[in-house]
Amino acid sequence: MTVFNLNDLHLFVQAVEGGSFTEAGRRLGIPKSTVSKRVAELEKRLGVRLIQRTSRSFALTEIGKDVFDHAQASIIEAEMAESIVRNRLGEPSGTVRLTAAVPTAQFMLAEHLAELTVRYPKLKVSLHVTDRFVDIVQEGFDLALRSHRFPLADSTLVQRRIAVHPFLLVASPDYIAQYGKPERVEDIADHRAVMPSLSDERWRLVSQDGAEAVVAPRPVAAADEPMVLLKAAAAGMGMTILPTSVCNDALKDGRLLRLLPDWTAGSVTTTILMPHRRGQLPSVRAVVEFLAERLAG
Repeated sequence: MTVFNLNDLHLFVQAVEGGSFTEAGRRLGIPKSTVSKRVAELEKRLGVRLIQRTSRSFALTEIGKDVFDHAQASIIEAEMAESIVRNRLGEPSGTVRLTAAVPTAQFMLAEHLAELTVRYPKLKVSLHVTDRFVDIVQEGFDLALRSHRFPLADSTLVQRRIAVHPFLLVASPDYIAQYGKPERVEDIADHRAVMPSLSDERWRLVSQDGAEAVVAPRPVAAADEPMVLLKAAAAGMGMTILPTSVCNDALKDGRLLRLLPDWTAGSVTTTILMPHRRGQLPSVRAVVEFLAERLAG
């Protein structure tokens, strides 16, 4: 019977998740040659090729994919066993890998990371910030924080909704001083606007009593990135719509003013996603509870 070396399985999983022996070595702080040698030893014991590698490519074989799925599950189970012991002995520890889109990281996560490390000094968070879609299972992440205007597709991932942020109509004090403040929804048509997109030059607004209106301001610019919209509006280019997660600080310090306070332009929901097994780790649960507490809205 073949006896598996859990350390070799761990190196194999790290190599696959990192896409190369070099990246696995960098993550683990060991030489690339060590990773390559141990994976080769694993293949020798199993009597199969797990990874096809050349100077230009690195890809799992068919049987390698099956071994990776089971090896990854075994590593998670081992991490859970270790975390259970650590949890009994004291506070959460280890590394939690988290991914989020750029605006979510900038406006929701960044300011809370210091507090998280103070609360759990033995816990490390590795935050990967990207606007591309991340397959958190295949890429080995513990959590994903996603902000979305429409419901997320059904999947095997555990979903926990933590906040809903309405879009507000805002403008800078300088803009209001120069162009005046709209008193009715119909007044928006006379105002300059910085739009999220020039392909749709209308805003769909809903009042507190459920009334709906479609308005078309006069676009002067467009940007599909919230930080740019925020700064453009604060500089007085025109009014815009922003979720409270993005504009709350600017409203508090007076850089922006809310217009037509009885109306909103939809909302964005923030959800935590996690693989079922990862969500059982005490370290992951600690981060989830912290984010739910700090980001709830």
